[in-house]
Amino acid sequence: MVSKQISVMLPYERLAAWRRSHELVLSVYQLTTSWPKSEMYGLVAQTRRAAFSIAANIVEGSAKRGSREFRRFLDISLGSLSELAYCLHLARDLKYLDMKLWEHADSLRSHAHLLTWRLYSAVSKKA
Repeated sequence: MVSKQISVMLPYERLAAWRRSHELVLSVYQLTTSWPKSEMYGLVAQTRRAAFSIAANIVEGSAKRGSREFRRFLDISLGSLSELAYCLHLARDLKYLDMKLWEHADSLRSHAHLLTWRLYSAVSKKA
């Protein structure tokens, strides 16, 4: 007997900020695979943690009760977006990223920031 898996969209998956942040995490993981092995526990790990934190805090915050709690987690996501901006900037300056790859990653990051900021503002009005 073949079991059918029913795909149910989780609440956070409806959020444009999360969808763009998830896309950003996937991109960051792919980008960092080509960075020097000597950076595996340094810049690679920190860049990946920052990117992961963005999406993960949106997920966790959306599961909390009340707008105030959600807003706190969105605030953490916004901080992680800023941290990621610096990680990408440093990687570009260290020549781990060429300009074209950096521009693409920074564009994803910038759009995720905009969407997260808009979500934060909307949630703040409810708090």
